[in-house]
Amino acid sequence: MTRMGSGFGKGCHLHLIDGSAFIFRAYHALPPLTRKSDGLPVGAVSGFANMIFKYIEDAGGADAPTHAAVVFDHSSKTFRNQIFPDYKANRPEPPEDLRPQFPLTREATRAFNIACLEEEGFEADDIIATLARQAREAGGRVTIISSDKDLMQLVGGGVEMLDAMKNLRIGPDEVRAKFGVGPDRVVDVQALAGDSVDNVPGAPGIGIKTAALLIGEYGDLDTLLERAAEVPQPKRRQTLIEHADQIRMSRRLVLLDDHAPLSVGLDDLEVREPDPEALIAFLSQMEFRTLTKRAADKYGVTPPAPPAPANTAPADTAAAPEAASERAGGAPLPPPDPEGYLRIDSLETLEEWIARARAQGYLAVDTETTSLDEMQADLVGVSLALAPNVAAYVPLGHRAGGEDLFEQTPALVPGQIPLEAALAALKPLLEDEAVLKIGQNLKYDLKILARHGIRLCAFDDTMLMSYALHAGLHGHGMDALSERYLDHVPIPIKSLLGSGKSAITFDRVPLAEATRYAAEDADVTLRLWLAFRHLLAREQVATVYETLERPLVPVLADMEMAGVALDTGTLARMSNVFAQKMAALEAEIHDLAGAPFNVASPKQLGEILFDRMGLPGGQKGKTGAWGTGAEVLEDLAAEGHELPARVLDWRQIAKLKSTYTDALQTHVNPETGRVHTSYVIAGANTGRLASTDPNLQNIPVRSEEGRRIREAFVAGPGMRIVSLDYSQIELRILAHVADIPELKEAFRQGIDIHALTASEMFGVPIEGMDPMIRRQAKAINFGVIYGISGFGLARNLRIPRAEAQGFIDRYFERFPGIRTYMDDTIAYARENLCVRTIFGRRIHTPEIRAKGPAASFARRAAINAPIQGAAADIIRRAMVRMPAAIAGLEAKMLLQVHDELVFEVAESAVDDLIARARGVMETAAEPAVKLSVPLVVDAGQGANWAEAH
Repeated sequence: MTRMGSGFGKGCHLHLIDGSAFIFRAYHALPPLTRKSDGLPVGAVSGFANMIFKYIEDAGGADAPTHAAVVFDHSSKTFRNQIFPDYKANRPEPPEDLRPQFPLTREATRAFNIACLEEEGFEADDIIATLARQAREAGGRVTIISSDKDLMQLVGGGVEMLDAMKNLRIGPDEVRAKFGVGPDRVVDVQALAGDSVDNVPGAPGIGIKTAALLIGEYGDLDTLLERAAEVPQPKRRQTLIEHADQIRMSRRLVLLDDHAPLSVGLDDLEVREPDPEALIAFLSQMEFRTLTKRAADKYGVTPPAPPAPANTAPADTAAAPEAASERAGGAPLPPPDPEGYLRIDSLETLEEWIARARAQGYLAVDTETTSLDEMQADLVGVSLALAPNVAAYVPLGHRAGGEDLFEQTPALVPGQIPLEAALAALKPLLEDEAVLKIGQNLKYDLKILARHGIRLCAFDDTMLMSYALHAGLHGHGMDALSERYLDHVPIPIKSLLGSGKSAITFDRVPLAEATRYAAEDADVTLRLWLAFRHLLAREQVATVYETLERPLVPVLADMEMAGVALDTGTLARMSNVFAQKMAALEAEIHDLAGAPFNVASPKQLGEILFDRMGLPGGQKGKTGAWGTGAEVLEDLAAEGHELPARVLDWRQIAKLKSTYTDALQTHVNPETGRVHTSYVIAGANTGRLASTDPNLQNIPVRSEEGRRIREAFVAGPGMRIVSLDYSQIELRILAHVADIPELKEAFRQGIDIHALTASEMFGVPIEGMDPMIRRQAKAINFGVIYGISGFGLARNLRIPRAEAQGFIDRYFERFPGIRTYMDDTIAYARENLCVRTIFGRRIHTPEIRAKGPAASFARRAAINAPIQGAAADIIRRAMVRMPAAIAGLEAKMLLQVHDELVFEVAESAVDDLIARARGVMETAAEPAVKLSVPLVVDAGQGANWAEAH
């Protein structure tokens, strides 16, 4: 940044930095850090200072600012609290260790010689709005460096926003994409939708999308409220009329004050270079050694020598793990430098790196391959990282002829170590229990290396560390984590491989490009590990990671590599049968419709149901077509309409055919002759595993057709398929956590829990109970776990809604402890924005304070998460213990399907396998948790999966 040298006017460019956002991002993104000399918390200050330094480095060029300021909130109370005393009442107090850092961030701003602004009684957004208005009126341009949606009302007319973390510029089009209206109507939409974070009430039941539709139709908020009686939807109309004053007040709360009194003018914000001595003095005082050196190098001064702490390791971070970790836990590290990465092309150099890894006791490792299918991919190279920016790539299988995709066996390019020699050198290191291997999604690498005879052990997985810390907040892929927690965008793989028909595989990527990409992966992974490892204990999820996440990786890798045998002939016959059933159903549907049409076309189906037949309840979407989703058809079927019921039957058969009987045949591995699914560990927020490529967890078990598909999963010669399945595990956990005496006693005595519930609710004896009454009780038992509504239960049971709601009300009267559990769980989630399982798994609930439909969904999810999460934790604990328990038996664990484990076992060992596996599963909660109800496991065996279930 350079000094302009004149007053603000036409041609000037003002940067306004949302300082408060920088502070909170720095605090939450980095590990805790205290100043060694006095124990003062300085982690947020460190992150903030590094962000400002990066901003200065990036702000050069033709579009550089001439004027700049960092703007802060002065205090929590502003003029808006006089309008509405509960404004921002939901916001928690800042963490104790963050409070003393607020004034230090102001000092940091001044040390960088950037204007530092805050005004009592006004928010930072108001100051930004005022300066933006002044700059526009003076003929200048404004860039607001923030992603805060509340500032989007300012965009346009020479004002844009920049999300610095994503390097994304926000103009009118981006605002319109977010709010559905232009910047000039953002305030109107926010006034209607409200804001749960800031406790802006808005209009109950109206969210952003609905608000945008209303403003788009009526033009502006005042017109909408004046014409509220004309709104066709009764509930929406009533809301607007009854809450008009509240909506207008909400508009005053969200509208930024662009005439806030300021003690400075635009001319005072002129960009100036920092005083190097003052800046270095501040950074040294904070004990930010890395940033002090970077600033000293930039401004050409000599930094003061830091005091040498006792027993310190050498300064070379590659050879000194203490120094590397200290820097990671202290001042943020220098950004990744792909141009500085090394390509290792000799065994001598590789051996040197192996020796350094052994000396420091850890390294990051990653593999590069030709495919995402671990069972068929070729190994192309291995990347290593010993410290930040100390990373290298070992190419092993890059081939010439990258442009000729039809060349079958192109030659290896020079400058690579032979594959066998490199793996022989790496094998002892990767199998050494004394050296920690750090990776991202290491299950993939475990399988790749296992196919080459290497059993990788002693590892940390940054994907799973993030999952233990952040489940429910965001995804856990490396690129996303790098952007969020390292403020670094890694090299995209598409820039190397291309896309579509012209895409190449990684073995055709030139070595120089491959080195930058692959070594960066290892470097970023190491940095993520340095950031996350301190947080696990602080956030009280270290036990979850160490007992439920990490040890599951090799277990799943072994299961996936074992695969399961598939009888493709059985599947082919089923596909033919399903095709015949679909044809018969189509003929029946055409007869009911009175005309032929494409049953697979939602548009044509909607026209038949609602235009031709005039059935009730139809609603058109944005495209003007009638909605014909499953819920619409189920409601019509429940009302006795036959055609939608038959369409649902047709859709079910069509899905079974396309998703399973047809598709599964293509998933048989040509080398093993088996199907190898892949389990996603960090997918579901609750800890449930997901099965992909192919998905073997969603094969319907209740329908006859679904059960027949399982017949195709067969045991090998002399083997049997064994299935062990937890009985009603989530209801048992509910009885335990909600402390329901009647349910706990029933489970202890082995009484039919659904019959007991029916008896308690409807006053009928258990003996000789009508199956329909038991079915209703079963639907309520399982529905309650998921926070089912009267509407949902009515749909499930196909009974009137009032009757269904009566069932639910009676259920809570009979078992009041369940209602107490629900209320307590929701209250905990609202206060902490998360819930926990009985094993300590933390599941974030960021939407719990939302309004409208989102809030209803969030409440149901919060109620269910501790129960479903505990069930997932229990089966994970069982899976982790299972290999040791069944060691010595001719048996393999093949599949996990929610509460079920599937094995392939020699006929002579079936009884032993069932006894051992059942023992593990029924005691899996112990010793961490002593459940007040017994866990019961049902077992079955057969020549195929259907027989065993």
